[in-house]
Amino acid sequence: MSNDNKDFSLNEKVEEALKNIRPYLETDGGDLRVLEITPENVVKIELLGACGACPMSSMTLKAGVEQAILSAVPEIVGVEAVNITRPDDPHAKLPENML
Repeated sequence: MSNDNKDFSLNEKVEEALKNIRPYLETDGGDLRVLEITPENVVKIELLGACGACPMSSMTLKAGVEQAILSAVPEIVGVEAVNITRPDDPHAKLPENML
């Protein structure tokens, strides 16, 4: 990502939007990190902690993270996770408070 003012302000807007969803992720032992905002205005994120191995991560991404970002930052056209866990992944684990 380049460091011009447009990208910096977009990144700030995305981070501000994520403040609303982060407490829910942290409750389940997870978090996320913005890796980049592409020139096409797609936010690439990495799911961290419990979110990185949770079979619900694709739903969390679409219903929570993506909606929070798209609602708050209309310039963003999409959100992609680089490490989404498939629900049928044999290594996927639900957070302990969901067992």
